[in-house]
Amino acid sequence: MSKRILFLGGTGVISSACVARAVDAGHDVTVLNRGSSSSRRPLPEGVRALEADLRDVEATTAAVADAPGGGFDVVCEFLAFTTDHVQADVDRFAGNVGQYVFISSASAYQKPPSRLPITESTPLRNPFWQYSRDKIACEDLLVAAYRDRGFPATIVRPSHTYDATLIPTTGHWTDLARLRAGKPVVVHGDGTSLWTLTHARDFAVAFAGLLGNPAAIGEAFHITGEHAPTWNQVYGWLADALGVEADLVHVASETIAAVRPEWGPGLVGDKAHSVVFDNAKVKALVPEFRTTITFDEGAREIVEWYDAHPEEQVVDPAADAAFDRLVAHARSIGPAVE
Repeated sequence: MSKRILFLGGTGVISSACVARAVDAGHDVTVLNRGSSSSRRPLPEGVRALEADLRDVEATTAAVADAPGGGFDVVCEFLAFTTDHVQADVDRFAGNVGQYVFISSASAYQKPPSRLPITESTPLRNPFWQYSRDKIACEDLLVAAYRDRGFPATIVRPSHTYDATLIPTTGHWTDLARLRAGKPVVVHGDGTSLWTLTHARDFAVAFAGLLGNPAAIGEAFHITGEHAPTWNQVYGWLADALGVEADLVHVASETIAAVRPEWGPGLVGDKAHSVVFDNAKVKALVPEFRTTITFDEGAREIVEWYDAHPEEQVVDPAADAAFDRLVAHARSIGPAVE
């Protein structure tokens, strides 16, 4: 049955794929964001666009209230990162929406994990990354709102979800530029930890299957692929897609974080650990969900997209210099930290 669905955000890596899937499923889809056009991920034909700054509570409330047809069956929140963002949604939609779907993060799960695979009952605790702790706090608010007031929340925890525009390595395009130039690339740890990668089109299948599903109300689900290559394989497949040999230099995550502190939370608090997920819970509601795109194919898609968009091939000089220092340190040519 067709639903009236509002996406708060709708042109990001994950949300754009979910918007497209919802449209394909025959839903009446509205996207609310700041209105900046996305040449990377334009909205599909037929999607209604509303403009407001989501951080402006009054403007967002007015835009939602003025939406043609009034009211939505489902609200999908992709751009809430702190409890004040979520509380504004609860205040805005309580009593007038059938389902509120909050995008949390699988990085909220216990780090390091005490056992694998990770399930939805794995504790939520990440002492390394404030982003993850903020998502946990948002979840806590929604769980309380559901228990105390019946607010119809569904929590979704993506892991590392990508599309053709998103390179999953630490240096992003800088890593690919180094590979293409024959320069060594830095891989955290020994490169053998397992990392689940999920293509956005696969993610969208499960996500769309939860929309308007009464069995999803009051529940949390992670939506992740069942493809967990090692980081050595991830870099190797990118090199293969570029048609080059990979020169991989392994450096401890803590050492990388010492050189580039801004990379530390995401590495030490997430990517340094093997993460493998049990998707039985979401599959019970969306049995068609499965991994159809593995990263060997995804790497080719990424390289093809960047080669077709040379304006996006931006090397970060600071990151490039940091990689040179880390390589020098690893190969005992010089110190990584002065």
